[in-house]
Amino acid sequence: MKRVLIIEDDMDIAELERDYLQFNGYKAEIVQDGVLGLKKAMTGMYDVIVVDLMLPQKDGFEIIREIRKKLEIPIIVVSARNDDIDKIRGLDFGADDYLTKPFSPAELVARIKSHMKRYQRLKGHTPSEMIQHKGLEINIASHKVAVNGVPIQLTTKEYELLLFLATNPNIVFSKAHIFDIIWGDECYGDNATVAVHIQKIRKKIEKDPSNPEFIETLWGTGYRFNP
Repeated sequence: MKRVLIIEDDMDIAELERDYLQFNGYKAEIVQDGVLGLKKAMTGMYDVIVVDLMLPQKDGFEIIREIRKKLEIPIIVVSARNDDIDKIRGLDFGADDYLTKPFSPAELVARIKSHMKRYQRLKGHTPSEMIQHKGLEINIASHKVAVNGVPIQLTTKEYELLLFLATNPNIVFSKAHIFDIIWGDECYGDNATVAVHIQKIRKKIEKDPSNPEFIETLWGTGYRFNP
C-alpha cells in the first residue's frame, strides 16, 4: 500500500484528502504543522507528499526545498494561494504539481497516480504492461487493444483516452479535465471533442454502446471507467 503524507493545517481539507485517498487504496497520514511535517517527510517512509503553503511553524516553500535536497518523490502542492508567482515559486522549489483550493479530490488522486508512474519510469520501475478488465485487454507496450481476444483498431487519441480512464478506474473526470489531459495546448477545441471520442470508443469496445459497461456517463459531472 502506497503511503501519502498530508501536511495541512485545515483539518476539514486534510480529512477530505485522507478519506478520498484511503478510499482509493492509499494509506494517508495527516500532519498539521510544518516542522513536524518536514521531519516526517525526511524519514523517507512516504511515497508522495501533499503539502499546503501556508502552515504554522514552517511554510510549504521551505518544506519543499528541504525535501528536494535529499529525496526524489512526488510533491504536490494544494493551496488557496492562486497567484502565478506562488505557483512558479512552488514549482521552482521542486514541487511536481500545484492544485488550487477548492479542488476535486478525484483530481488530486489522479495527479498523484500520474506523478507516481512518472517517478517509477524515471527510476526504471515499470508498472504492469497489460491492463485487463472483463475481456478488455490493453497492451501498454504495443499500444494494442482487444476485446475477448478480437483486436480493436483505435486512433491515437482514442487509445490515449481509453488508457487514461482505464488506468484510473472508479474516478469521475469532467470533460474539461479529460480534454486538458489528452489534448492540452496542442490543439484548439472544446469539451464536445471528449464526448465525440467517448462515443467512438464505446462503439468499438462495448457490447451495447447505448448501455455501456466500461465507460459510464455521470450526467452533469463527467465520465468514469468501471473495472
